[in-house]
Parts: sequence; C-alpha cells; structure tokens
Amino acid sequence: MSYMNANGSFFLWDWILWMGFIFLVFSSIGTWGYTYRAHRKFDGSQRKDAATILNERYASGEITRDQYREMKIEMATV
Repeated sequence: MSYMNANGSFFLWDWILWMGFIFLVFSSIGTWGYTYRAHRKFDGSQRKDAATILNERYASGEITRDQYREMKIEMATV
C-alpha cells in the first residue's frame, strides 16, 4: 500500500499533520514554561508577616514609638 496517490496529495496531508503536531508540542512546552515562571514569581514564600512589616515601618521612621507599641499590642491580641 502506498501513502501517495498519483498526484501526491496524501503526502502533503502527512506533512501538514506532522507540522501541526510539532507546533502543538512546542506551544505546550512554552505554555508550561510561562506558567512555571509565573508561579515561581508570585508564590507565597515572598509574603511578609505582620510583625515583619511593622518592624520595617518602625525602622524606616514611618510610624512613631507609641504607634509601634499600640500596633504590637493589637497584633498580640488578635
């Protein structure tokens, strides 16, 4: 049995189907790579807890000592 008829039309369809398959494979790999990088960029390990944020704000002079103490007491009760 031959994959081509007299004018070679089946041969063309083979190439089209293989190129489509290769395109799908590469686009799937690209999509996986993009989502992998996006999840690494926005994962939960970069989040700061409330105490760290409060200490940074006090160290930068954004809040006063009294405000710092009040917020620290509120954090302990919550």
